[in-house]
Amino acid sequence: MNNVVLVHGLWVPGVVMSVLGARLASAGFRCHCFGYFGRARPLHAHAERLARFARGIGPAHYVGHSMGGRVILEALEQDRSLPAGRVLLLGTPARGCMAGRRLARYAAGRWFLGESEDLWRESERHARWRRPEPLGVIAGTLPLGLGCVLGRLPGVNDGVVRLEETEVEGMAARVVMRTGHSAMLLSSRVAAQAVEFLRTGVFLHAA
Repeated sequence: MNNVVLVHGLWVPGVVMSVLGARLASAGFRCHCFGYFGRARPLHAHAERLARFARGIGPAHYVGHSMGGRVILEALEQDRSLPAGRVLLLGTPARGCMAGRRLARYAAGRWFLGESEDLWRESERHARWRRPEPLGVIAGTLPLGLGCVLGRLPGVNDGVVRLEETEVEGMAARVVMRTGHSAMLLSSRVAAQAVEFLRTGVFLHAA
């Protein structure tokens, strides 16, 4: 299996996945970027669209950044018959997001979050992986990101998502790296970890 479906995060276009996609392509993977307007529709609607998109491609691995990981998890949860290889989450707030909850305190913040607001509340919905395919998680520890604008985030975080918010019960592996939330998409080290996980289901020892 060499198809990979890439899913970007909130507020950004699919082109943000192009650097990572190019690195995966150079490793022999065929990348397909799924685009969506995160704040405009609820999660289940994005997940349904992703499932239709993926069925047109056939069996594939999945890589999602931030909210894109939540879209992937929802799609694979809603449609257990959707064929998947390995699933990789990059900085995905599986257990909710304190930075998002802070933003939702303000009217302008709620507008920016739109239909995605519920995703940032503390939740166990996507904190448990029930499918047999290996699920991997890459989390960042460099606190540089928009999530710090409304105040310093407690604990280890990537500037948007706290380390504890990335944990998924049943995940096959997680690697913690010195990178920021958005910067991980440009990191050659993150790309190398992604390639290794998609190929083998485990991460490189040295992060």
